[in-house]
Amino acid sequence: MANFNRYLITAALPYANGPVHIGHLAGCYLPSDIYVRYLRAKKADVKFIGGTDEHGVPITIKAMQENVSPQDIVDKYYKIISESFEAMGISFDIFSRTSRQIHHETAAEFFLKMYNDGRFEVKESEQYFDEVKQVFLADRYIIGTCPNCGNEKAYGDQCERCGTSLSPEELINPRSALSDAVPVKRKTKHWYMPLQEYEPWLKEWLLEGHKEWKNNVYGQCKSWIDNGLQSRAMTRDSNWGIKVPLPDAEGKVLYVWFDAPIGYISATKELTPNWADYWCKEDTKLVHFIGKDNIVFHCIIFPAMLKSHGGFVLPENVPANEFLNIEGEKVSTSRNWAVWVHEYVKDFPDQQDVLRYVLCATAPETKDNDFTWKDFQDRNNNELVAIFGNFINRTMVLMHKLCKGKVPPFHIDVRDDKDDAVAAMLQTAKQKIEDALENFRFRDALQEMMNVAREGNRYLQEKQPWILAKTPELQQQNQALIDNCLHLCLQITANLAIFCNPFLPFTAKKISHMLKVVDRMLEWENAGSLKLLSVGYSLRPPELLFKKIEDEQVKAQIEKLHAGLKQSAAAAAPAVPAAPAAARPEAAPKAEIQYDDFAKLDLRVGTILHAEKVEKADKLLKLTVDIGTEKRTVVSGIAMHFKPEEIVGKQVTLVANLAPRKMRGIESQGMILMAEDNGKLVFVNPNEQVSPGSGVS
Repeated sequence: MANFNRYLITAALPYANGPVHIGHLAGCYLPSDIYVRYLRAKKADVKFIGGTDEHGVPITIKAMQENVSPQDIVDKYYKIISESFEAMGISFDIFSRTSRQIHHETAAEFFLKMYNDGRFEVKESEQYFDEVKQVFLADRYIIGTCPNCGNEKAYGDQCERCGTSLSPEELINPRSALSDAVPVKRKTKHWYMPLQEYEPWLKEWLLEGHKEWKNNVYGQCKSWIDNGLQSRAMTRDSNWGIKVPLPDAEGKVLYVWFDAPIGYISATKELTPNWADYWCKEDTKLVHFIGKDNIVFHCIIFPAMLKSHGGFVLPENVPANEFLNIEGEKVSTSRNWAVWVHEYVKDFPDQQDVLRYVLCATAPETKDNDFTWKDFQDRNNNELVAIFGNFINRTMVLMHKLCKGKVPPFHIDVRDDKDDAVAAMLQTAKQKIEDALENFRFRDALQEMMNVAREGNRYLQEKQPWILAKTPELQQQNQALIDNCLHLCLQITANLAIFCNPFLPFTAKKISHMLKVVDRMLEWENAGSLKLLSVGYSLRPPELLFKKIEDEQVKAQIEKLHAGLKQSAAAAAPAVPAAPAAARPEAAPKAEIQYDDFAKLDLRVGTILHAEKVEKADKLLKLTVDIGTEKRTVVSGIAMHFKPEEIVGKQVTLVANLAPRKMRGIESQGMILMAEDNGKLVFVNPNEQVSPGSGVS
């Protein structure tokens, strides 16, 4: 904590267009809360800033779907989101909203300062326009047929069936989602930030100055900068958002990714009149907690905005996590494949710390990870109940039974090496937990905390005070040994309250209640001490910290997941009578063609030689395919279904004479044929290995 006198911690502002799920918690809200609770325990000057992002296309689309106003949507979900965070113990100092007046004023002032300093370029471009509704259409407001899979309800930015990233120009038969009219191109004016001008500074500040950042964060930023930054529009055509504060900007609002991060500043203003101490003094450590989909905005665009404006501190670290999948599948809010936080706290009352523990233990810190209800059950029953809770419960029960409910004395004259090892164990644990938390390795820190409980159990098992007190005569004879064991076990228990407080705050409070100690004992400086509880102090009766989760509960949650998926699919299906299952084709038949039409296709078998993810496109893979006479580059929207290393060497069927087209700046020279089976993609390939380039007829 050297060189910093105060800390400003932010967690990504979730869109107020739906509830939060456990993927959100694992991504940034739980890690940021753990870090903040640790800093508070160290008595640091820290502000924890959060809020909802209430502008942008997702809000207006949700309003359109529910036939209400955007304000109705953000009011509804702000309440659900804020209550979910509070229920899970996410301890924001303020949880604000970007729809508040203070934010509108702050964002408008920020834009004007940059505008007056000549930081923007004004450009005209052609964008799709709805002549019926008389509005420019964001990409998500344009729907049409996906050129990749034939989905007739693909959006102008991506197809949610096959995952291909798209542009409106690539859609077949595009139409407006607002009126169903065919959109036309019209010229529109916007203000762009020339990010390319900040490349030299970003290379020095970020690529040279922050090599300690997590590999996933640093690598993504380096790729963006190395590929060359481009001017980016900071305004949009819309009637929902912060109006561009210029006289010639009618119908223009600030781009949501310009507006949203300024929400951290406006929320701090709302929180304290001393907001500038946290944003403008160089001895402040600013840390952004985000998910990997927000890395570029928080590491490149927002820092460039702060640099351009001037007078603000820059982030010291951006410890972004990867994604958390559920039961082996990527979270999908549109398909209702999610564990919603507000539903969890109803289904598992008073078990918030169980979810906090499991999400931290399986946190996707360096790569995508998976949450399963079976693992949730196992970690609760085999770790929280059987190790952590078991040690504390045994200690408290034995203390009441063998020491009259009071903290027993420690008798130096009968101590042994095992007793002396307890102090060293606690000091080592403190140092390891501290080091892990300071470096954003929360899983490691949690493991070290749990190891203290393991060591406590081992010490108690080795000492066996219940054997020493098997008869009244034995107890009288061995009371000093019994006292020493339980004295140290109680001190370990008090230390566990301190160590677990950042991770399991509700549990720490329960332990503190049993030990009859005040919150001040949970301060970090007390960790490792063997003098936390005074000799002769009466303690409360034991209470179970955790309870077993039964198979029926897990089964119910898995069934709930699949029921939500079916309900979502049914809601999205067209309202027509269903055909008998045996007669229903897997894919809708297309218009009849002649043999000559089919003969135009040049279908060839190819072998995938290399596969890699396309930068800035989570759903695209760049493939190198050997078709015998040459090697082709093919961009395919299959990254959500296959890992690159899994498909190298596979044979595929390639449409070899498809006209090339650029996707994310890469020229794709063909199309891989796939079959879709209940949402799962399967390669169309020969049963036996054939030579690359073999024709398909």
